[in-house]
Amino acid sequence: MHLTFHRRAAPALAALLLGACAAVEPPPAPAAVAPPQWSAPLPHDGRVADLTRWWQQFDDPLLVQLIAAAQQESPTLAAAASRLAQSRAAGVAAGAALLPTLEATAGVTRARSELGASVGTSRSAGLQAGWELDLFGGGRAARDAAQARFEGAQASWHAARVSVAAEVAGRYLALRACEAQLVQSRADAASRAESARLTELSARAGFRAPADAALARASAAQGNALLTAQQAQCDAELKALVALTGDDEPGLRGRLAARTAELPRPAQIDVQAVPGALLNQRPDLYAAGRDLVAASGDLAQSRAARLPRITLAGTVAAARLDAAGAQLDGRTWSVGPLAVTLPLFDGGTRRANVDAARTAYDAAAVAYRSQLRAAVREVEEALLQLKSTATRADDASTAAEGYELAFRATERRQQSGAASLFELEDARRSAVQARVALIDLQRERVAAWIALYRALGGGWSAADATAAQDPNR
Repeated sequence: MHLTFHRRAAPALAALLLGACAAVEPPPAPAAVAPPQWSAPLPHDGRVADLTRWWQQFDDPLLVQLIAAAQQESPTLAAAASRLAQSRAAGVAAGAALLPTLEATAGVTRARSELGASVGTSRSAGLQAGWELDLFGGGRAARDAAQARFEGAQASWHAARVSVAAEVAGRYLALRACEAQLVQSRADAASRAESARLTELSARAGFRAPADAALARASAAQGNALLTAQQAQCDAELKALVALTGDDEPGLRGRLAARTAELPRPAQIDVQAVPGALLNQRPDLYAAGRDLVAASGDLAQSRAARLPRITLAGTVAAARLDAAGAQLDGRTWSVGPLAVTLPLFDGGTRRANVDAARTAYDAAAVAYRSQLRAAVREVEEALLQLKSTATRADDASTAAEGYELAFRATERRQQSGAASLFELEDARRSAVQARVALIDLQRERVAAWIALYRALGGGWSAADATAAQDPNR
């Protein structure tokens, strides 16, 4: 139910309108608290001034091409671009709601107004205007909320772009590491097969027991099985890249062949010592902050909906009347009504809308703080992984070299009869495991750099949100 007040009610309503103005102020955004410094050790063995398109700073041109193809084909990025376009349109609509509306009207009427009267034809064309005064800021709150959502969608598009780059880089790294392990598996299988051949010859000549020959054959069969499994894993990694990039598999295999088993080497960076800088370089954090601003605007808008509405209308038209052989031309116009509409009873709908908006605002505040903590955790986890891999690197290399030397020595001793086949197989397993562990460590370190690039925002900064970006750029 509504009541419409006329000019004589204006003085009585003025005090109510002025007193209500303060009721629609949006709540202040909660302060984001970041730790004063990183708890994890920082890398200081290199520096990259700019993280923008960090994947171009790898020493692998093919990786750059694959990431560009994946970003072009990514449904996640396409969805983010669609949300950006929708939020831009919503922002235009919210801003337009604050302006007067203007419509063109035209009409023709032919009628007999009463019995015995002649038939008349009237024609008119004119303009009709309307404007709702945003006295309590509800329209401005809606406009600001729409703008915040647009800026958040813009940052989310950048976050999706960095996420796709990190996913492709991780898959590419896994494939190259798998290829490196495949090289080791082929060498191991060939070594096992040669040992089995020599042992079989010795057993036939009576120099070795049949059990040794059986053990050698079993070892060779196991080596072939491990090789087949490793090959299947590499094929699966390749197919994952095909799915991400949309490339045809034969063509991608051909391009990958040039640097088979070579892990990409990332550019190293010097991490800033202030965690609070994440607030200005993480697009997902910025988007969460914009969501909070938008929720604040929604709350202010829902509060304003409980207050009076003031509208003003007006028309101007040119008309012509033809009746009984006579014509009459002229203009008509009107200003008004200037109407104030005060909601009195709606069954609690508007109050429920305010409560819902307040709950959404509180949830957005919690999500923002949680996102900040998660961002700090992601950076520190990547830093810890970098430190761990750097610390383990020398030991892993020493272990791989030592086990390889021990295996070669045991192999020579076994061929001369000074060592058993069991000793040879034990030395072989240790050498293979050490080589695989070294490759895994190299993969972990590159993956840690990729994770750090992503955790630091991938080169995005809050300054990028000041102007609209073209998603197809």
